[in-house]
Amino acid sequence: MLSYQHAYHAGNAADVHKHLALVMLLRRLQRKSTPIAVVDSHAGRGVYDLASAEARKTAEAANGILRVATLPDRPAALDDYLALVGRFNPGGGIRHYPGSAALAQALLREQDRAIFLELHPQEVRSLKIAVGRDRRVAIHERDAYEGLPALLPPPVRRGLVVVDPSYEVRTEFDDIGRLLGTALDRWANGIYLVWYPLLPDERHRSLLRRLAALAPPRTLIDEYRFSKAAVGLNGSGLAIVNAPWQFDSEFATAMRPLGGSREQHWLSGVA
Repeated sequence: MLSYQHAYHAGNAADVHKHLALVMLLRRLQRKSTPIAVVDSHAGRGVYDLASAEARKTAEAANGILRVATLPDRPAALDDYLALVGRFNPGGGIRHYPGSAALAQALLREQDRAIFLELHPQEVRSLKIAVGRDRRVAIHERDAYEGLPALLPPPVRRGLVVVDPSYEVRTEFDDIGRLLGTALDRWANGIYLVWYPLLPDERHRSLLRRLAALAPPRTLIDEYRFSKAAVGLNGSGLAIVNAPWQFDSEFATAMRPLGGSREQHWLSGVA
């Protein structure tokens, strides 16, 4: 989608939800010394300026990362995520917010590898600047629906795929379901972190029905409905395929201080 600009939404409550999960999943994978691969299907520009005109227009970060940074008595996993965000703000405060690609790169060890896909030319240019010269990272300017299946499985056969489209087009919920089917056929044992918006019309249920029909193993659904909804967005949903053992309880503990309403279950049939 060439019209979508995540700069308007960077650091919002949905970003906190999915990026906290991303950091925790990568930390779990890195408990072993063996290499991992991180594949991001919609990488964006890498780092976002919360003082930009786009971010100030919506001010969504105020109820996301900026609020979370002030919460007392945070669990260790939430502090870990905030410390990573802090690396991009060495002067203190939070002006620069790292997207999924930047967070993944920040966590890569010497033996790990990352593959970032992004279609928007302007975002690709910014992403290349954010990544810099890093032999661990490959950037592909290509569409996720074509590029992701072509790049799976990665040369390193242990790791994580982030699937985080804009869902601007109504059919994208079904399209992502089909994409996941192809991806799982190519890399069945990878962990998949799939984000989806919770909209007033519950459109996400078609994605969950398609995912349930694929019958992937151990798929955790975690839905976070905001205490203060963003315009047109009631909350944030995650489907985590091949979720690690006990990740459900660990993530629930990390999310608890954020408030709002959360539902978590293992995927089976979806009405």
